[in-house]
Amino acid sequence: MRTTFFQVKNIMDKAQNTAKKPRRGIYLLPNLLTTAALFAGFYAILAAVNGKFETAAVAIFVAMLLDGMDGRIARLTKTQSTFGAEYDSLSDMVSFGLAPALVVYIWALSDLGKLGWLAAFIFTASGALRLARFNTQVDTADKKYFQGLPSPPAAAIVAGGVWLGVDYGIAGETIAWPAAILTTLAGLLMVSNFRYHSFKDIDFHGKVPFIVLVVVMVVLAIIQTHPPTVLFLMALTYAVSGPVLTLLLLRKHREHRTGTDHPDETESEE
Repeated sequence: MRTTFFQVKNIMDKAQNTAKKPRRGIYLLPNLLTTAALFAGFYAILAAVNGKFETAAVAIFVAMLLDGMDGRIARLTKTQSTFGAEYDSLSDMVSFGLAPALVVYIWALSDLGKLGWLAAFIFTASGALRLARFNTQVDTADKKYFQGLPSPPAAAIVAGGVWLGVDYGIAGETIAWPAAILTTLAGLLMVSNFRYHSFKDIDFHGKVPFIVLVVVMVVLAIIQTHPPTVLFLMALTYAVSGPVLTLLLLRKHREHRTGTDHPDETESEE
């Protein structure tokens, strides 16, 4: 019996729909790391509620480490998925948007009343807006740069400030205003248009010079000398690098436009 045109068309449509149908299930390893990062952020909130502010700050830095690992492991093992990307964003919102704001609020900002929770809310809302903007621009944005301060470094500024204050025995209420200003500025930098290096162009598959390993070893040794101070200064330096980089890029762009609009006259009259 001959196969009609409509039968062939139905078979092709079924095959096409099957190919388009997303695979069920999730990849275990990267999503396990994302879950661990989410747990670290949740634990930071619990620790702050119980008055263990140093533990809370350390937990946020642990979440940063795990968050940096899950995406790179997913790319290295080719286990990237839409589910993983969405899950990672939700985890980031808890660990780097909500947890730092609650930790610093309980430690220092609660004595400021409405201004205190307003500063904490600005940080949390900015983290949510930053993640939403990143997710909508992920396919079109320049991979070499981030638009706005990423939420993990912003969380590192807030958590590092809390850790530094606790380590030096400073009571949170005595520096409530500086903490509020720092928290608000970190939040506003997340929704700014400043450009930050993403470091996504680093090739972990390729070979590196021996000096790179030496530099990594030196950096780890420096961090070990006094983690709260070094990590806080590193996060603060990265936050400042965005405005500096943006101004340099704008200046370079203006110089290029000026050189194009007014080229040098090198021809001489004969």
